[in-house]
Amino acid sequence: MARKITRYPVEGPNALWQIYRTVSPFKGVKNFIFIQLARYCPILPMKNWIYRHMLGMKVGPHAAFGLMVMVDVFFPEKITIGENSVIGYNTTILAHEYLIKEYRLGEVWIGENVLIGANTTILPGVTIGDGAVVAAGSVVHKDVSPGVFVGGNPLRELKRTSTESESI
Repeated sequence: MARKITRYPVEGPNALWQIYRTVSPFKGVKNFIFIQLARYCPILPMKNWIYRHMLGMKVGPHAAFGLMVMVDVFFPEKITIGENSVIGYNTTILAHEYLIKEYRLGEVWIGENVLIGANTTILPGVTIGDGAVVAAGSVVHKDVSPGVFVGGNPLRELKRTSTESESI
């Protein structure tokens, strides 16, 4: 399924040069500081507090972010993480893409009881269903169905949970 993104065409220099027409510089600096604090913070409740209260993310109870997770600096409020999900070490979660002739924005929704392996990149506009597992080092460029094990670049299904495969 295609990612759910909104495209915004730009004229003139590439879209990244026009970033502060879409996001205030103050918001960018504030978010960067709090994201860096959260990336190195070893206390999970404090990390989640920063994500919820300083960055406007929707973070479920008992969601756990590994060390060095990098969330979107400019649009963290477009990220939702469900209850009891684990986001692995050094994962990047993007809600924006600034390209040459356009920029794109998209909500990222990660369900409940999802495991995201280390060093994964999640692109804007994707949904990762409840109980899914994403292998380490993957690039999530499309939606992931609930209960599915995916991995790689390009992303592909590696395995379905036994209860799902029995019901098909």
